[in-house]
Amino acid sequence: MVKLSPLSPFAGLLPREVGSLRVTEVDPGPVHWIAPYRSGLEGTAEALGAAGFDWPAPNRWTGGASGRLVSVGPGQAFLVGAVPPEIPGAAVTDVSDGWAVAALEGPTVREVLARLVPVDLSEQAFGADATARTLVGHMSASVTRVGEGFEVMVFRSMAGTFVEEVERAARSVAARG
Repeated sequence: MVKLSPLSPFAGLLPREVGSLRVTEVDPGPVHWIAPYRSGLEGTAEALGAAGFDWPAPNRWTGGASGRLVSVGPGQAFLVGAVPPEIPGAAVTDVSDGWAVAALEGPTVREVLARLVPVDLSEQAFGADATARTLVGHMSASVTRVGEGFEVMVFRSMAGTFVEEVERAARSVAARG
């Protein structure tokens, strides 16, 4: 009988360091997509508030006791790193296995991401609690500012392509330095 072992999305692909950019895998813990039904946002926000999470404004994230609530679209959020409470009036789906999360850090992180992301990631435009559902190269992604770096979530099936794209952009930036 074959014995299967679970692999992380970036198994064997990360960590990487190219120039001054460091790319590491993040284990986000559970990830749940939360989408309140029509007129259910108030009840959703109340249930999450009781669990220590504030519903995020568009393109923002909020931190809680054990994770974060990340805006991923109009009236939608990912609860990352925590199991949601019972939420009446909302669709809640466990999407943990569908996403790969990488942390990008280093002095050239914005320069590298500028080659891949059609969003202004400057300090002035993309502050400490900013997040954006956007493209990274040709891949759908969520880019979230965390500390001085960024966490990027891509579909698990795109993990290898993501690493190739980031490495290519980082090599290009390093060659110019």
